Amino acid sequence: QVQLVESGGGLVQAGGSLRLSCAASGFAFSSSYMSWYRQAPGKKREWVAGISSGGSPTYTDSVKGRFTISRDNAKNTVYLQMNSLKPEDTAVYYCHTFIYRQGDCWGQGTQVTVSS
Repeated sequence: QVQLVESGGGLVQAGGSLRLSCAASGFAFSSSYMSWYRQAPGKKREWVAGISSGGSPTYTDSVKGRFTISRDNAKNTVYLQMNSLKPEDTAVYYCHTFIYRQGDCWGQGTQVTVSS
């Protein structure tokens, strides 16, 4: 059974930092592409960052230079380090992977709120 469990969200002031974690189980994590998405109130879910099985990261333009995605294959965990947070980063953040023959797999999400 595939499980993605996010943690690390919270309330932070603008300019602050948070580190999100996503603990994965039930699939071949080390060979899987992992992503973080977010969804703000009233908006569509958007892709934020992704990391290949080999550790190559990619980011949406709005977070480049502020967010860092990383992974620890020994711990089956993917991280999102978020620095210089802005109020517009406020959203529920979701961990995601795509598994062959199962499709999109999502965690339950973790709330990030950035106050101005």
